[in-house]
Amino acid sequence: MKFSNSLKFNAVAEWWDGYIAYAALKKTIYELEEGLGNRNDGAAYGERSSLLASGDQSAWTNEKFIPLLDRELAKIVTFYKAQEPELRAEIDDVAANIARREEEGLGPDPRYVDDDESDDDDVSNLGSGSSPHATRRRRRTLSGLSAQYSPLEPPHHALGDLEASYVTYRPEESPEGRNTRAGRSHSLSNALKSPRAALANLFNSQPPESVWMSKSTFAWETRMLFKRRITAVYITATSLKSYVDLNHSGFRKILKKYDKITENDLKDRYMQENVEVAYPFEQATRSRLNDMIAQIVGQYATCITQGDLSQAQKQLRLYQREQIVWERDTVWRQMIGEERRGERDGQVKNLVPSSALNSTTPPLATIPTPFGGIKVTGNRISILVALTSFLTLLNVKAVEGPEANRCFAIFVFATILWATEAIPLFVTSTSVPFFVAVLRVIRTPEGEPMSAPDATKFVFSTMFSPTIMLLLGGFTLSSALSKTNIDRIIITRVLSFAGTRPSTVLLSFMCVSCFASMWISNVAAPALCFALIRPILSSLPPKSTFAPCLIMAIALAANIGGQSSPISSPQNLIALDAMNPRLDWLHWFAVAIPVSVVSVLLIWLLLLAIYRPSNTADGQRLSIKPIRATRETFTLKQYWVMFVCVVTIGLWCVAHEIETYFGDMGIIAIIPIVAFFGSGVLKKADFDQFLWSIVFLAMGGISLGKAVVSSGLIDTMDVVIRDRISGLRLYEVVLALTAVVVVVSTFISHTIASVLLVPIAADIGASLPTPHPRLLIFITGLACSTGMGMPVSGFPNQTAATQEDDMGILYLTNIDFLKCGVPASMISALVVASIGYILMLLVKV
Repeated sequence: MKFSNSLKFNAVAEWWDGYIAYAALKKTIYELEEGLGNRNDGAAYGERSSLLASGDQSAWTNEKFIPLLDRELAKIVTFYKAQEPELRAEIDDVAANIARREEEGLGPDPRYVDDDESDDDDVSNLGSGSSPHATRRRRRTLSGLSAQYSPLEPPHHALGDLEASYVTYRPEESPEGRNTRAGRSHSLSNALKSPRAALANLFNSQPPESVWMSKSTFAWETRMLFKRRITAVYITATSLKSYVDLNHSGFRKILKKYDKITENDLKDRYMQENVEVAYPFEQATRSRLNDMIAQIVGQYATCITQGDLSQAQKQLRLYQREQIVWERDTVWRQMIGEERRGERDGQVKNLVPSSALNSTTPPLATIPTPFGGIKVTGNRISILVALTSFLTLLNVKAVEGPEANRCFAIFVFATILWATEAIPLFVTSTSVPFFVAVLRVIRTPEGEPMSAPDATKFVFSTMFSPTIMLLLGGFTLSSALSKTNIDRIIITRVLSFAGTRPSTVLLSFMCVSCFASMWISNVAAPALCFALIRPILSSLPPKSTFAPCLIMAIALAANIGGQSSPISSPQNLIALDAMNPRLDWLHWFAVAIPVSVVSVLLIWLLLLAIYRPSNTADGQRLSIKPIRATRETFTLKQYWVMFVCVVTIGLWCVAHEIETYFGDMGIIAIIPIVAFFGSGVLKKADFDQFLWSIVFLAMGGISLGKAVVSSGLIDTMDVVIRDRISGLRLYEVVLALTAVVVVVSTFISHTIASVLLVPIAADIGASLPTPHPRLLIFITGLACSTGMGMPVSGFPNQTAATQEDDMGILYLTNIDFLKCGVPASMISALVVASIGYILMLLVKV
C-alpha cells in the first residue's frame, strides 16, 4: 500500500490536521522536478551536463523544500506537546480514582448519588483536566467499543446492559432510570450499615473483600465503569504512539522520494539533524509514552484481570483493533468516498477516465409493457440476434450431418457474442462446453455421437490442457517480475540511455514496450510504460505532437510484442495448441523476433513521418527530460526470480529435445509456480489476481476448436475451402489468409480471432497439395497481433485510448488510430507474410 493511503487509513480522523502534509509535499517535489527541467532547458544544450553536475541544483531545491519540512516538523511538535499533558492528566486521574475506590471498598460511591452534572461527567468517562477536543475523542472512542464480556462478569450481564444503565438512561433524559440506580446504591448502603452487617464485620476475622474481586452486582458495575474508562485512555495513548510512528515514517518516505526525484542526498542529514532530535521523536519521549501505556495496562490488570498483565494486554489490544476497524468503517468512509468522487477540496482526481464514465450509452428505445418499460440497447439486440440465429440453425439444415449442424449453430452463436461483446467474453466461452455436451456435438472415433456423460468428460479434459498450464506459468513469471520490481529496474536502466532526442526516446520506449510485452504480457507492459512516461508528458509544451506520438508508439509496439513469445498473448498459445507436433520456443523465437524487430523499426519511421515530433509548435527544437536509472540494487530475492525465469525459459526453448523427461511444455510451467509460491515470493493473493477471465476465454476457445474437429464440421468446411484454394500456390494462400486475419482481429479481440481462424488455417494447410498446416497456423497466430487499426483492437490500444492529460483531455482520438493504426497494421502484416514466411520455410515449420 502506498504511504499516502496508509496514512489515511491509520490516522486519527480528528487529528488529521496535525499529521505531516504528505500529499502536499509530494506535489511540491514534482513541481521542483518540473522547475529543474525548465532551468536546464534555459541553458545551452552543451552546458546542461555541467549545470546538472554542479551543486546549483541541490542548493536550489533545498532552498525551496527544507522550509516546508521545517514548518511541518514544527506543527507536529506543537501538536504532540499539547496532547501529551492531556494524556498524562487522564492517566493520573484514573490512578487517583482507583486509589479512592480501593479505600472506599464496597461502600457507596458518592458519584452514584451525586447531582446530575457529576453523574453525567463520570458516565462519560471524562477526567477533570480534559479539553473539549479530548472530550469529543473520548466520547467517539466509547461509542466505537463493542460489547465484550469480561471473565469476571456474571453470566446474566452484558456490556449492552451496562450501556443501557449508564448511557441511555441519562439523568436529564430518564428520571426513572436515575432513581432506580440511586435507589439500588442506597439499598446497598443501608444493607452495609444495618446492625446485622455491623455485627458480622465485627466478628469476621478475614479482611474486607476488594471491589476488584467481589462478585456482587455493585462491584461488577464499578469494574465495568473503570474498564470503559481505562480502555478509552489506552486507545488514546496508542493512537498518540501511532501518530509519532506515522509522522516519523512520513518524513523518511518523503525525503527518500525527494532525493530520488531531485538526485539529492538530504534524507540522512535532515533525519539526523532535525527529525530525530525533535521532541516527539526523541528516545526519551518515546520511552515516556511507552511507560504511560504500560501504566495503563497495569491499571487495567488491577481493576479487571485480577493482576494478570498478559491478559490485560491481550484484551486492550483486542479493543484497540475493534476501534481501528470502527473508525475506518465510519469516520473515513465518507472522507475517502468524497475524495474518490472529487468532492474534497474542490478538486477532481480523475481516478476514472472520462471515456469510462460515459461508457453507459442511453437506450435506443423503450418499449412500454404492463410491467414497466423495456429498454432496447445495442447489447440486448446482439443477444437477441445471437439467440435467434442459434435456434434457427438448430432447426435448419445448414451443413451436412446433425452433429456438424449443431456445432455450426454453436459456432455462429459464440462468434456473434464474441464480436459484439454483448456479454463478457469469458461468459460466452464458458457457455461453449455446456452446449457442446448437452447438444451431443462430440463424436466417437467410429463417427457415433457420444453420450452426454462421455462428452462432458471429453470436453473438460480438453479444456485444461497443457496450453492452459503454460498460460498459468506465464502469469506466474509476469507476477514475479512485477512484484519484485525487476521489470521497472531493468526498464528504467535501459531508458536512461535514451538521451533527450525525441526520435531516440520514441524508439527506446517502443523497444522497451515490445520487449516487456514478451514477458509480462501485452496487457501489463503498456500500463507500466504509460506510468513511466507521465513525467515526460507533464513537462512537454502545450500542443506538442510528441505526446500522442509516444502513447501511440507504446501501444503499437506492445501489440507487436504480443507475437514475440509464446506466452506474451493467448492467441500464441492457441496457435501452439493447434500445432502437431507442437513448435518449441527456439523455433518460435527464430521467426518471431526478427519479424518483431523489423515491424517496430518500420512503425517507428511511420510515426516520425506522421507526427514529426522533433519540433515544438513554434518551430523550436524539442528536448525530452531524460529518464533516470533507479539506484536500487538487486536483492537475493530478485536474483532468485531471475534464475528461475531464465531456467524456465531455457527449458521451454529446448522442449522438444527434453520431452522424454518432461513430456510437454505445460509440465515445465509448474517449475515457476512451485518455486515462487513455495518460496514466498508470491502469495495466495497474487494467485487470486491472475487473469482468470483470459484463462476461461482460452478454455472455451480450445473446447470449441475440438468440437469443430470432432463433430465433422471441419470436414464440411474443408470441401468449401478446397474449392476456394484449388490452383492457388502456397504464398498466395498465405497472403489471402493474412489479409482475412488482420481484418477480423482489427474489429474483434485478437484472442477471439485466433479461436475462430486457427482451426480454419489448420484445415487449409492440411488441404494443400503439399500440406503445411503448422506454417499457416503460425502465420495466423502472428497476424492476429497485427490487427491494431481501431481503439478496440487489443488491450494496448484500449489502454492507450484512455490516457488523459492533466485537464482530463484524451491524448488520442479515433483519427490517430486511423492514420497510424491502419498503416501500422498493413506494414506489420506484410512483414509477417514476407519475412516471417521466409523464416518459417528456413526453420522448416
